[in-house]
Amino acid sequence: MSNTRPDPAQTPPETTTHFGYETVREADKAAKVAQVFHSVASRYDLMNDLMSGGMHRLWKAFTIGRADVRPGMKVLDIAGGTGDLARAFAKRAGPSGEVWLTDINDSMLRVGRDRLLDRGLLVPVAVCDAERLPFPTGYFDRVSVAFGLRNMTHKEQALAEMRRVLRPGGKLLVLEFSRIAKPLAPAYDWYSFNILPWLGKKVAGDEASYRYLAESIRMHPDQATLAGMLETAGLSQVRYFNLAAGLVALHEGVNLG
Repeated sequence: MSNTRPDPAQTPPETTTHFGYETVREADKAAKVAQVFHSVASRYDLMNDLMSGGMHRLWKAFTIGRADVRPGMKVLDIAGGTGDLARAFAKRAGPSGEVWLTDINDSMLRVGRDRLLDRGLLVPVAVCDAERLPFPTGYFDRVSVAFGLRNMTHKEQALAEMRRVLRPGGKLLVLEFSRIAKPLAPAYDWYSFNILPWLGKKVAGDEASYRYLAESIRMHPDQATLAGMLETAGLSQVRYFNLAAGLVALHEGVNLG
């Protein structure tokens, strides 16, 4: 057995990333994000209604309209949570279509699966990591991710995977919190770091998770940066739509093959 100690100069530094405003090891982020969503899953939709005044439903409706899902299409909803988008897509794709509801968090996925079943919709569900999608290349006509990209450790890898599973001519839609118009930023910051954690404590019994969610929004790329990331991933015709003065943005891009 060698007693030689490793040379610190030759030991690669440990890779870190952000978890809200906290710096954590990359290997630890997924578990920390999972803990957040295990905690909030049962009250997720109620909290979304309270936090956004119900506006999240309008933002999702806009995304559904832009997706233009038609009968027979194959659709992948990533980080689909409680199944709002998957439900709408399944109705539009019809019996001849195929809509997958996926999430890395099994607590969220169970809520979404049960709600779809309650509405008479039986769709395939899968716990999977967006950075390593278990689907064939070029399989889907549409891929969507709503309010999930900002929680992913390697966003570039996730976007590349989303593009990989799109068929030529298929469209990716990314709905996410973004940068609100500057005149509104001070009031929005006060609301985010005072009211959101308070709501989380009173309604969901979890102040820390909603403080993280507020922080994660600030760490997410702005509209132009995210558009560039879609282009780097190989998508074309990239554009984005600001919703609620930029509080939320819908990005979309097409895989031209």
